[in-house]
Amino acid sequence: MTDRKSELATNLANVEQRIEAACVAAGRKREEVTLIVVTKTYPASDVRALAELGVRHVAENRDQDAAPKAAACADLPLSWHFVGQLQTNKVRSVVGYADVVQSVDRPKLVTALSAAAVRAGREVGCLLQVALDAGVSGRGERGGVGPGGIEELAGLVADAPGLRLDGLMTVAPLTGEYAGRQQAAFERLMDLSTALRVAHPAANMVSAGMSADLEQAVAAGATHVRVGTAVLGVRRGLG
Repeated sequence: MTDRKSELATNLANVEQRIEAACVAAGRKREEVTLIVVTKTYPASDVRALAELGVRHVAENRDQDAAPKAAACADLPLSWHFVGQLQTNKVRSVVGYADVVQSVDRPKLVTALSAAAVRAGREVGCLLQVALDAGVSGRGERGGVGPGGIEELAGLVADAPGLRLDGLMTVAPLTGEYAGRQQAAFERLMDLSTALRVAHPAANMVSAGMSADLEQAVAAGATHVRVGTAVLGVRRGLG
């Protein structure tokens, strides 16, 4: 085993232990939580090593990095998640490889994703990115739709050809009432998920929590956690 693969294996085992412990503490089964490894800024060789170590879900946040990496790893049994703010001019490229777009936050993006998915003959899963630091229906600092805008946006996704409404995603806010209160933020997201599932029962995916706060996300009920640094190490560059 190469030094890098060995390093990744050790880090992955540590993260796995953290998720397992968090599930035990929350009275949940380990299989209720899916690990998504955020591979942004890291090379395709790391993605390949992770796949060999059993990782099945990876995430990227910039299309210019993700598209060539996904192409280089097209032979691997991976699901690709796009988690960054997505401009409509990048949608056609992203739909070419992303199985799930976790950052759907406005009607214009839904329209563009639908058109690209139909053109590509694909079904793309969509999570609504919820901005818990937004006003009732405004947008957050890092993108996302306010809680008051979820119902309308969910309806647009559910009705859009080529798209599948999978659930909700959030990033713990840095400002506002939930700043420094990750678990409260994630519990609020779970409440919003419960409300969403009244009209859309299959939209049961809740993506929350990263390297620093995955335990709080698991405690709140998240179904997916997005972990980068704890698996791959401190980021290279700014991406």
